[in-house]
Amino acid sequence: MKTYLRILSYAKPYGKFVPVYIFYAFFSIVFGLLNFTLLKPLFDVIFEQVDPESLALYASKPEFSFSIEYFTHLFNYNFLQIAEEHGKMGTLYYVCAIIVVSVFLSNLFTYLAGVVLAKVRATVIKRMRMDVFEQVSSLHIGYFSNERKGDLMSKMTNDVQEVENTIVQSLRVVFREPATIILYFTVLFFMSVKLTLFTILIIPISGAIIGGITRRLKKKAVQSQQSLGRIVNILDETLGGMRVIKAFNAEGFMKSKFDTETDYYAGVNVNMARKNELASPISQFLGVFVVAGILVYGGSLVLSGNSDLDASDFITYIIIFTQVLNPAKEISRAVSSIQRGIASAERIFTVVDTPTEISAPQNPIDLGSFDKALEVNQVSFAYQDSLVLKDINFTLSKGKTIALVGPSGGGKSTLADLVPRFYDPSEGEILLDGKNLKSFDLKDLRSLMGIVTQESILFNDTVFNNIAFGLDHASEEQVIEAAKIANAHEFIEKMESGYQTSIGERGSKLSGGQRQRLSIARAVLKNPPILILDEATSALDSESEHLVQEALTKLMSNRTTLVIAHRLSTIQHADEILVIEQGKIVQRGTHNELMQTEGLYQKLSSIQSV
Repeated sequence: MKTYLRILSYAKPYGKFVPVYIFYAFFSIVFGLLNFTLLKPLFDVIFEQVDPESLALYASKPEFSFSIEYFTHLFNYNFLQIAEEHGKMGTLYYVCAIIVVSVFLSNLFTYLAGVVLAKVRATVIKRMRMDVFEQVSSLHIGYFSNERKGDLMSKMTNDVQEVENTIVQSLRVVFREPATIILYFTVLFFMSVKLTLFTILIIPISGAIIGGITRRLKKKAVQSQQSLGRIVNILDETLGGMRVIKAFNAEGFMKSKFDTETDYYAGVNVNMARKNELASPISQFLGVFVVAGILVYGGSLVLSGNSDLDASDFITYIIIFTQVLNPAKEISRAVSSIQRGIASAERIFTVVDTPTEISAPQNPIDLGSFDKALEVNQVSFAYQDSLVLKDINFTLSKGKTIALVGPSGGGKSTLADLVPRFYDPSEGEILLDGKNLKSFDLKDLRSLMGIVTQESILFNDTVFNNIAFGLDHASEEQVIEAAKIANAHEFIEKMESGYQTSIGERGSKLSGGQRQRLSIARAVLKNPPILILDEATSALDSESEHLVQEALTKLMSNRTTLVIAHRLSTIQHADEILVIEQGKIVQRGTHNELMQTEGLYQKLSSIQSV
């Protein structure tokens, strides 16, 4: 129930929907009920059972009052007047005309109530999707190392869709059908207290049986959605790694993996279907069982003369009661399907409730501009109890370049990720102009930094939008100038639509060197005072590396730069080189100083020169 109410909280403020919906739903139920209560006078006409007492009671026109008695009296008054003037056929036409009008109004209000619920559904799902997306966007980088991307995608798409298909779709059932049952039973009590009490004693048996079935559905629903997340993850890995799969003839392995998971998913859903589909026939059977009981019990009372109902009353009572079975059946079906939606919602809320480890302070210090230096003081970092960095110290002064070199896995990229606060140090602190990075607003801090990584992160959009990414007001002239500095303008001009050419998913229509130069153009356009380069040329061929390195040299000019380098030839002019091995700085100095000292740097340099 708690999860269900939390889902409904996305429809706040309720004032926009609830009063209007209650108004429409109430009159929909009232006019629907009127259709069946009018059957009694219809039967009275057919069976000629209008008694003399009623003729005397309803012979005069009632004085107006907003009450059920007034409208009942008015109907019977007109009913008797028409009966006297036009006979049985005229009365029959009168009753049938009112039934037609009542059916029309009932369906009109049902339609209007449905439109209101459609707005509620759209509002809930939109806000839920945005809530999940905003939360995922705000989570720290480390979160995505622990979670499967496919499972996250499944939660943001399939699980949200499941909530819409089950829980939000069930709002009509949850709110309208109970009200329908209450009003119908009110009328039934009014008609016969004894018979209605008998029905109420039997109905809970049906509810208890169906409740037992639905409680077993939630566990299977969780397993189903988890399996669907794994299926999406396998698809994502397959599509993203198709070259490797084909190169290693691993199609059979991936097919087997996919087949195993889809087989499990199918089995879970068949198991769920058995239980889910069981609720409806059981509720229908039990409903017929109850009706049969009423026929036997109520019929015996009528036949023996011990009932306060006559024949037409009893037939009307049975017809109205059968209409109670439909909303009861809808409720049982909705409750069983809601279990699946609850399971999906709980998976969604595990993401929404995940605390972000990197957050801005409540009262951030005004950052202003970068004027002096970036200082790393006694910084250590552990990732899941594994020490990645230990006692790192250095100062990167404004306008200077520091290069990080060393074996793979030594912690260079992790150290670079601490500067824009993708992670926070486990110990120590990083200062910007003498102030801890944690004291600044995250957006302000990252606005000072431009990042070019080994893997060019591009989006399925135009060249222009990829270069101007995150900058809303970049002009065409500025984008072209940035592309020229990045040695990208020439190949962009040769593309089919120039800067408006779509580059495909992750820039698939471009070569590695072209993708990297677009990334550099993006950094050039941002014009950040601090630049972070993470092995930006290591995956390129010689020609592309030359063009990219030339672009990087232009980008680094008069800029504070932290460089992670695989190829030592690209960082020989750095103001200081830090050699990092197993999370520690083992050497530091300029290129010439390090080459004159025996150690890891000299060893790496000699290996690369071979």
